[in-house]
Amino acid sequence: MSDEHSTAHIVQSLAVNLVITAAKGVAAFYTGSGAMLAETLHTFADCGNQILLLLGVRRAKRPPDTAHPLGYGRALYFWSFMVALLLFLGGGVFSIYEGVHKLLEPEPIERVGIAVGILAFSLLLEGGSTISNIREINKRRGTKPFFRYLRETKDSDLIVILGENSAASVGLVVALGALGAAHATHDSRWDSAGSIGIGLILVGVALFLAVEVKSLLLGESADPEIEAGAREIVAKHAKLIGLINIITLQQGPGEVLVALKVSLAPGMVSDEVCEVINAFERDLKKRCPEVRWLFVEPDIDDAEDVAA
Repeated sequence: MSDEHSTAHIVQSLAVNLVITAAKGVAAFYTGSGAMLAETLHTFADCGNQILLLLGVRRAKRPPDTAHPLGYGRALYFWSFMVALLLFLGGGVFSIYEGVHKLLEPEPIERVGIAVGILAFSLLLEGGSTISNIREINKRRGTKPFFRYLRETKDSDLIVILGENSAASVGLVVALGALGAAHATHDSRWDSAGSIGIGLILVGVALFLAVEVKSLLLGESADPEIEAGAREIVAKHAKLIGLINIITLQQGPGEVLVALKVSLAPGMVSDEVCEVINAFERDLKKRCPEVRWLFVEPDIDDAEDVAA
């Protein structure tokens, strides 16, 4: 994996969540709020998730070896998928369980002012982290629309962190509303409903992340710009008649494998074939530096086989 793959967004979110976990835990203890406990457990789970992402980034940087000749780039996708599962189980399901439990066995909510203050403080930190994630995405997506980038990006760690922080921010708003309603009506069932709502938000985000990361884990094609670049280079080269077929495979953030078959002009000797292929490889890697592995198979011109 490219050494340029930054982990700053992960470390920032981990530091913020450690502070928030401690603050929410204190509030949950003093208030007895189910929504506050759900938020505490959610943020604590996020800390573990971010540690797993850091582990995934580190593992993905291991160099290729005989057992894994294409490297360990997909390790990040595996750990990102694990994070989605933990967000579903550790955060979402438990929050729903806690909400249902408090709904069946209501408990009074105390010291609401402490909880509201800590939730507001947490929302300020989580909101800042979310905005920071969005800025990083805007840097990487270029001219691509925001939501299209979320669906197509190969940077699973950034999307997971954005999902976590966004869910946390929305969850904090829900918790504030639930506590406010419980305090105003003197009915703790509002607090229970807040816990269930937070759980449903986490489950929804976890399912979205799981679906997105699963595609990368199974082996997803690289950005279409790479194939388009290969076709343009072939079209401009006098001795490359056409591109017969091409396969691109995302091996990790910033790591792409490309295998293709090109049609060559007839009559070339082996040295000429090698020169043409080497020139093509240099041009494609210069245009698309994320291409780390490139395999080119030459062939003669066949109008029936050459792709349009």
